[in-house]
Amino acid sequence: MRAQLLDGSATGLLDVVRRLGFLQIDPIASIATPQHLVPWSRIGNFDVGELDRLIWEERKLYEWNAFIWPVEDLPLVRARMRRRRTRPSAYHRDYLEANARVRRRLLRELERNGPLLSRDLKLERPRDTEAHRWWGTGEVRLMLDVLQSRGEIAVAGRVGRHRLWDLAERVFPDSGTVPWREAERAIEQQRRRRLGVWLERGRLRTHADAVDGPIPDRIVFLSPFDRLVHDRARAEALFGFHYRLEMYVPKAKRRYGYYVLPILRGDRIVGRIDVERDGSPDGLRVNGVWWEDGAEPVDLEPALAELAAFVSRARAA
Repeated sequence: MRAQLLDGSATGLLDVVRRLGFLQIDPIASIATPQHLVPWSRIGNFDVGELDRLIWEERKLYEWNAFIWPVEDLPLVRARMRRRRTRPSAYHRDYLEANARVRRRLLRELERNGPLLSRDLKLERPRDTEAHRWWGTGEVRLMLDVLQSRGEIAVAGRVGRHRLWDLAERVFPDSGTVPWREAERAIEQQRRRRLGVWLERGRLRTHADAVDGPIPDRIVFLSPFDRLVHDRARAEALFGFHYRLEMYVPKAKRRYGYYVLPILRGDRIVGRIDVERDGSPDGLRVNGVWWEDGAEPVDLEPALAELAAFVSRARAA
């Protein structure tokens, strides 16, 4: 709990991203996006516009590969990018070889006219071109993602939810380079420190820097993408909490609901709640609550009121 800042020790949004290491970006917002809900569970109601300011104005954070990262970790992320260029996966290698012309045209267009939205990077396709069995006809979208993962291009801004693309050298600040082996060790050490406790070969292990002690007995709802429960096997080993996100499960086969949030009380996951935004005065509708075996049901109204206030503010931003 302390390693994941669920002890009330976080001092603000930037502190959360720096100490957690990253925020995952996802557009699904039945309640709020994970890049907003994860910080909320640590610091409470905050100005979601601050996240954009930290990324696009102050440049203390940056976006890469569907995550938001602190700029201090850019050398390690650049090592990952370089690794993907020098040792690409078989899929990326085949894709880039088959679409070398698309890559050249996109890079040339961005060099001349970037930053650009993906819709401004449309390529003329011969009418008789058949969709590829892997990537279909979406060469531009997929090529942008592949080039981003390799550090050739980067997200330079956003227009609503749409990404602006530019050459990486014009987006990222100068930073030192780290050899891959050194970066790999540092990344793994960061991961373990930020988790506090991790699962390795079926055993729970604790980082040497982990600090024990009492945790405030507060109630908070967690994003399905929260690192406390993201590793489902670890969550089950730590809390006895079997959790699966059922978004892609047919409705008739769901056990709980579309976007169910774990309920955290102090240092225990005590249940789960199916709650979503609606047009009611308080802005939320609760479809169901399920308590874990042995957990005493608690009053969720104060926590729901806090969540409703945050969701209302986030939607107005």
